[in-house]
Amino acid sequence: MEKNRLLLLIEAAIFAALAVILDLLPSIQLSSAISISIAMVPVLILSFRSGAKIGFISGFLWGLLQIVLGDAYILTPVQGFIDYFLAFSFIGLAGLFSKTIQNKLKDGKKSSALVFIIFGVFIGAFARYFWHFISGVFFFGEYAPEGMSAVVYSLIVNGITMIGAFVLCAVVTVILIMAAPRLVVK
Repeated sequence: MEKNRLLLLIEAAIFAALAVILDLLPSIQLSSAISISIAMVPVLILSFRSGAKIGFISGFLWGLLQIVLGDAYILTPVQGFIDYFLAFSFIGLAGLFSKTIQNKLKDGKKSSALVFIIFGVFIGAFARYFWHFISGVFFFGEYAPEGMSAVVYSLIVNGITMIGAFVLCAVVTVILIMAAPRLVVK
């Protein structure tokens, strides 16, 4: 049992490191505040493979690595906690569908699995950007154009980013899992 737990933690760390590496690759830059990448894919795949708890741990480690590597933009400790620990950890919510996805793939029901994969990616992306939205309202509202409320500004910036990241990550995740179901089926 201890060996299995250690292996899961090692996987969480490796997948967090993969997310950091993907985050270093060029992303789709729509503005200085809106950037879309596939960096969530490793945490999503691990969440589908090992469940929400391990997904949360991997996302948490990804946020920690961003801070340690100096790739974090932190205004206050609370904002840093929300944007780098809560937001990235909550990608792991995609793992709520891990057993269903694995069972569908084992049973050869790829089209059914596809629906749950896409829904899981949406839940993970939405959960992440919900926390970025909260942070945006309270800590980045001053960047809103004159006459625009912090809530609307954060909703627009984080909404566009979430939708873009969801679509891009869903496409990449579906392609990877459909090509190699063993990524998530143990």
